[in-house]
Amino acid sequence: MTDPLAVEARRLRVEEQLSVREIQARLGIGRDRVYALLRGVPPPEWTRRPNAKDALRAEAVRLRANGRSVNEIAGRLGVAKSTAYQWVKHLPLDPDEAAAERRRAHSKVMTEARWGAYRAARDAAQAAEHARAADGVGGLDERALLLLGAAIYWCEGAKSKPWRRAEKVQFINSDPGLLALFLSFLEACGVDRSGPTYRVSIHESADAEAAVRWWRERLRLPADRFQRSALKRHNPVTVRQNTGDDYHGCLVISVPRSRALYWRIEGMIAELFRLVDGEQA
Repeated sequence: MTDPLAVEARRLRVEEQLSVREIQARLGIGRDRVYALLRGVPPPEWTRRPNAKDALRAEAVRLRANGRSVNEIAGRLGVAKSTAYQWVKHLPLDPDEAAAERRRAHSKVMTEARWGAYRAARDAAQAAEHARAADGVGGLDERALLLLGAAIYWCEGAKSKPWRRAEKVQFINSDPGLLALFLSFLEACGVDRSGPTYRVSIHESADAEAAVRWWRERLRLPADRFQRSALKRHNPVTVRQNTGDDYHGCLVISVPRSRALYWRIEGMIAELFRLVDGEQA
């Protein structure tokens, strides 16, 4: 015998597109009972929460329509191959590879025609802003270098904690420009490049020796001050973008017997904070 309550619940779901909470209120029954009555009935589209990967899925479908393989789609979007396959398995590749290649070429031409002028204007605006900003920098005197160095250390360097005192200067980063700036800061504090020790931290799947050579040449560092590289365990499941010839890991700069230098950085930062607080008062 057909349950009239189930019939009504399904009608409210399908015809009136009501949510579970609205059906609860309309029929005066509990949530679990509503779920039981609606088993097998899909929810209305408006009740679905947006999925963070909806945009990626749409892009995967677009790429597939343009003749891209699952491997290409996974690499382009930075997702697992199994995920890319699930998204596009309903769109088999055209067996006519020549036709697929023509579609890809046509898509590329259309994309470039649509966005070429915008990209050119954007790049020109970016270059102009870079030039304007560079003009505003002017020179870099010792005071500016000390303040910059203290600030970037406080952002990126190792800091002592109330529960773990570690008053030593250690700085780690993957940006050669930021590292060069910090080395200049150390020199302004009387620590030349032969003073610190250096260690490369890099994934074990990369070429650690090549990375050491790259950092040594890029920052003009003495070879005898490099310690054994720290290898980070490689997880083949994780999709990493920092791979290839441009990946050199991170460089750790450690300054021995640097308690006084650490206190000096603390003092500069404290004074900067005091000045800012005074301006806002």
